[in-house]
Amino acid sequence: MENRIIKINDNDNVAITVNAIPAGTIVNDAIQANQDIPQGHKIALCNIGEGDSIVRYGVTLGYALHSIKKGDWINEHMLELPIPPSLDEMEFATNLITDLPEPPVRTFMGYPNKNGGYAGTRNILGIVTTVQCVTGVLNNAVKRIKQELLPKYSNVDDVVVINHAYGCGVAINAPEAKIPIRMLQNMVKHPNFGGETMIISLGCEKLTLEMLLDAEYNTSDNVVTFQNEKGHYAIMAQIMKMAENKLKKLNERVRVELPLSQLCIGLQCGGSDAFSGVTANPSAGYAADMLVNAGATVMFSEVTEVRDGVHIIAERCVNEEVGKKLADEMKWYDQYLNNGQVDRSANPTPGNKKGGLSNIVEKAMGSIAKSGISPIVEVLSPGERPMKKGMIFAATPASDFVCGSCQLSSGITLQVFITGRGTPYGLEVVPVIKVCSRNDMKDMWQDLIDVNAGPIATGEATIQEIGTQLFNEIIDVASGRKQTFAEKYEIYNDFTLFNPAPIT
Repeated sequence: MENRIIKINDNDNVAITVNAIPAGTIVNDAIQANQDIPQGHKIALCNIGEGDSIVRYGVTLGYALHSIKKGDWINEHMLELPIPPSLDEMEFATNLITDLPEPPVRTFMGYPNKNGGYAGTRNILGIVTTVQCVTGVLNNAVKRIKQELLPKYSNVDDVVVINHAYGCGVAINAPEAKIPIRMLQNMVKHPNFGGETMIISLGCEKLTLEMLLDAEYNTSDNVVTFQNEKGHYAIMAQIMKMAENKLKKLNERVRVELPLSQLCIGLQCGGSDAFSGVTANPSAGYAADMLVNAGATVMFSEVTEVRDGVHIIAERCVNEEVGKKLADEMKWYDQYLNNGQVDRSANPTPGNKKGGLSNIVEKAMGSIAKSGISPIVEVLSPGERPMKKGMIFAATPASDFVCGSCQLSSGITLQVFITGRGTPYGLEVVPVIKVCSRNDMKDMWQDLIDVNAGPIATGEATIQEIGTQLFNEIIDVASGRKQTFAEKYEIYNDFTLFNPAPIT
């Protein structure tokens, strides 16, 4: 009999369907479907009483709101959300696994940076703005740069502007203003910009150049201030002059063979489904473990999507200092949600639920799988730069756009984006490899999905095989030998700051 359901853990009392199952279908020797059950949704493997635990991944997803019969379809309306794990009773460094899968290679072709740090995977003229006011004029200038200047410098891949809605009309001295300011400070130093970032300022904004830049970088070689120029023509001329000077320098960058210790990648989920934690995320985790074994830095994020499994992550923190930083970031986010009169249950989307995820606990268990089994060496606040190499938890919102922007600010030079429902998401500063969790998704979006983990669900491939395929894809894309579909079609989402501080 073909594989109709997938059970993860011996203690599970539910399984998910590989494909939609009509009512009356004999699922296996002991179970018959009592209702039509959509693809990826849960079927009860035994009778479950009212108030009893519904268990998947070996953890309690929630408690049955009414009695459930063996063979019943279980959906989001049938579970009561459990209390989240305590942040004050976690154990640290009790599950440190160092026997990681061996990577096929330990080098890639990247762009060394003159100021040290991670190497670039792309060679980009980056332009960071201090305030939204300059965006209109700057965007016109960038059109001219791309048309008139960029074709002369064949070693430069692109010109990218970090436009944003910050800089003025904000409480710049509020305690949490440190987050958006830190993100912009770090974007100036992004590895793919090669130390030649242009800064565009208006001149009267609250986010001053002194707040954004190191003193040695705050010079006329790097900064154009609109209010110092005599009108539109002069502003455009100054931008074009600086851009050409920067492009000449960037054009001298060349790829060289580098150790993977100079590579920093991010892992993110978007549009997850019940297969994400079975196929795509574990494959990403396997690839991540190989990267860590080779010395690379790998970040995973999304606070609300790990909150219900935080105790599992805590066991992988290398020491108490790292573990306590993890707890502090979780507490900060709990309070942030509480201030908005919501909790982590606000996270799942209609698409998540349609894909079989009943609640945030189930989503979190699948989300954590993308971090593999490597020890967690560091925990970062939103947009913070890492000081260690290895597996890192970078605390960010779960919003695709904000998480991606936070990871960019933390220095990733490539991102792996895992999806079950599908999204054409992309980042302009770094290449994004999209991995899907099921065959139907790849069949639907052949020219948007880069790696398909669906064959794992149908028994045609293993996590190790897809994980190795993804590892090789990461190396090829990071080395410039391949373009992702998002790059090919120039599918890019906006840079989106995380700003929990007041707007005035």
